[in-house]
Amino acid sequence: MRSAKLSEMKGGWFAGDFSPACLKSKEFEAACKYYKAGAREGSHVHKVATEITVIAKGRAEMGGRVFAEGDVIILSPGDATDFHALEDTITMVVKVPSVAGDKYPA
Repeated sequence: MRSAKLSEMKGGWFAGDFSPACLKSKEFEAACKYYKAGAREGSHVHKVATEITVIAKGRAEMGGRVFAEGDVIILSPGDATDFHALEDTITMVVKVPSVAGDKYPA
């Protein structure tokens, strides 16, 4: 058994084809991200990867729509979104495949 701390990872990303990572994989990326109310991320798009976000706790606005605990958002390649935490929010994110540099401003 091994263990690590999420705080040792970059931006909550703990699995994928990057460092540091608890599990190296070109197949996927995974993250657990914590946001304080009011936190924002600018609009971006992936050209290759599909990104799936689960709102594990809280409420957030993505792409002009409000999502709450239990909602699952699927972004296909080319779908643009931004992110605004409307309250303290925790997300779980999976991106398939893990492709370095596949994040572009939208």
